[in-house]
Amino acid sequence: MSDFKKVQSNQNFPEMENEVIKFWEENKIFEKSLESRKGSKEYAFYDGPPFATGTPHYGHLVGSIMKDVVPRYWTMRGYYVERKWGWDCHGLPIENIVEKELGSKKKKDIEVMGVDKFNELCRSKVLFYVDEWKKVIKRLGRWADMENPYKTMDLDYMESVWWVFKELYDKDLIYEGYRSMHICTRCETTLSQQEVAEGYQDIKDLSAIAKFELLSTNYESDTNVRITDDEKTYILAWTTTPWTLIGNVALAVGEDVDYCKVKSQNSKVKSATENLKLKKGESYILAKDRLGEILKDEEYEIVEEFKGKDLVGKEYKPLFDYYQGKGLDNEENGWKIYPADFVTTEEGTGVVHIAPAFGEDDLRLGEKYKLPFVQHVGLDGVIKDEAKDFAGLSVKPSFAEASAGKKEKDSHQKTDIEVIKYLAHNNLLFAKEKYEHSYPHCWRCDTPLINYATSSWFVAVEKIKEKALELAKEINWSPSHMKKGRFGNWLEGARDWSISRQRFWASVMPIWVCDKCGEKKVIGSVEEIREQFGSPNKFFLVRHGEAEVNVKRILNSDIKNNHYHLTEKGKVQIMKIAKELRDKKIDMIFSSPFLRTKETAEIISERLGVEISFDERLKEFGIGNFEGKKMDDFLSTFPDWPEEGDNKRKNFGIESESDARKRFEDFIDEINK
Repeated sequence: MSDFKKVQSNQNFPEMENEVIKFWEENKIFEKSLESRKGSKEYAFYDGPPFATGTPHYGHLVGSIMKDVVPRYWTMRGYYVERKWGWDCHGLPIENIVEKELGSKKKKDIEVMGVDKFNELCRSKVLFYVDEWKKVIKRLGRWADMENPYKTMDLDYMESVWWVFKELYDKDLIYEGYRSMHICTRCETTLSQQEVAEGYQDIKDLSAIAKFELLSTNYESDTNVRITDDEKTYILAWTTTPWTLIGNVALAVGEDVDYCKVKSQNSKVKSATENLKLKKGESYILAKDRLGEILKDEEYEIVEEFKGKDLVGKEYKPLFDYYQGKGLDNEENGWKIYPADFVTTEEGTGVVHIAPAFGEDDLRLGEKYKLPFVQHVGLDGVIKDEAKDFAGLSVKPSFAEASAGKKEKDSHQKTDIEVIKYLAHNNLLFAKEKYEHSYPHCWRCDTPLINYATSSWFVAVEKIKEKALELAKEINWSPSHMKKGRFGNWLEGARDWSISRQRFWASVMPIWVCDKCGEKKVIGSVEEIREQFGSPNKFFLVRHGEAEVNVKRILNSDIKNNHYHLTEKGKVQIMKIAKELRDKKIDMIFSSPFLRTKETAEIISERLGVEISFDERLKEFGIGNFEGKKMDDFLSTFPDWPEEGDNKRKNFGIESESDARKRFEDFIDEINK
């Protein structure tokens, strides 16, 4: 006889899976696997939590299997491996869900409705699909404690983030910086490099070569670059973002790059059908290596040749006059040619247009040479009023912005088209061209991102990168090529990490800054807040007025036995208290749901015009077996309130002082959040 059961060939595998799950649940196998290893050596397992704002997909399932196999292996090796489930509750994914429901199109819509109301809506949507996740994870066979999960919006979790932040700050690894970063103009916030990498899309865009007119005055240098009044000389600069030309304050050249001054050699009279770029009475400067590409269909002659350093310091006329002569800081350094090591002749004209507000290299050059700073676009991507001809236009609109919700081809080009039209009309456009490229979009709302100089808080990763690279050598990877491959390359290229966002539903950064002297305080715990600032709220404690229970000396702590009203005397008492509270600037009334306390709160609410919130944690001490009995019955048994460890107290089911204190403190802590 065999000890094994006979296996049928026509098994129903889903049914078998459910039988296994049922066995695990009924016998608490997962819980037993933990309990039996308590006290053993621990294996730490940190799991990045998912959002519960959508159902699990294939990517979640693959990761979940890996996150189950590793802890099982170490559990089988005898280690204690806690597997606590978590939910990622903060961030734009949840904000976007709420915005769609509200029909919000811009960040300002949230500010109008009120950030507090918006955040409460976000809180209500956080765990929308929890039950679906539980079903899927269970059917996957993964073991994890999903009944007692942590949530990133819980105070104790956020407090742990504050602790980490303060540790980094104290080690001089946190700083506020001004940088050119990718921003989403619809969400109106900066994005990290990792977030930017999530949303690249292939799109068609417009590039332009603009004509910057060099001035013939104030040139006493010994260079051989001749600029005269009788013939206009333009330096040509290429850009893939025509809308940034409004913010141009400089041009950059390579000091050792060879440049040429050319003019037309075409003797024909230009017909209406011809599209010749070179015009009579005009000369153009560009890199010699780019002549063949830029002027491939033109007849031209080279008038002069010189190095980029011969152009440095020359002034030119701005394409737009919105900001010149308007009192900008460092205006005297603006609209000149500067040397830059990032200039190449691989594409464009060999001349780079510089708008410090909209590019990383541009901002660095602006800081180096103290250039004026022109940010003609707001964080919402809309051009400001001072750029009169383009005010109100969105520089990289989403489909919804550009087409009133209708997906229109190339709608993101609309502002670039208007800029190019302006340049053409004012004889400032040399050439334009459509091109296709991979462009970053917001991975949450699909809006094209823009480079934008703004402030952000950073973790100084580059300060510790060398040490991190050394420590990484001790890490074993499987497969091994990841060590020097994907992981190694990522670590080598690691940059300072932007951690702040200009949004609402998130864990706040624990920094207090004095708006008068600039002093900063960084907090690492809730207790530190209490120590340094005291309670954030002021509480006024009001007992209910005289009620029927007081007159009849009846004990009532059970909410189900809720039929004792205020007496007429009690109502008069509370009206008097309400009058005294009028000048206290009360924001909210909290009350237990007993009839006597409810009536008390309603009298005060009516006279102060303040909203009421009811909470069972504010109820009377639990009186146990004495519910509904006379006060004298209680006092004959307990002349004094029973001590915590009094067994008689437990026998009568009377609530302990510590239990009552805990629910009161939980309530206060929640309000103070």
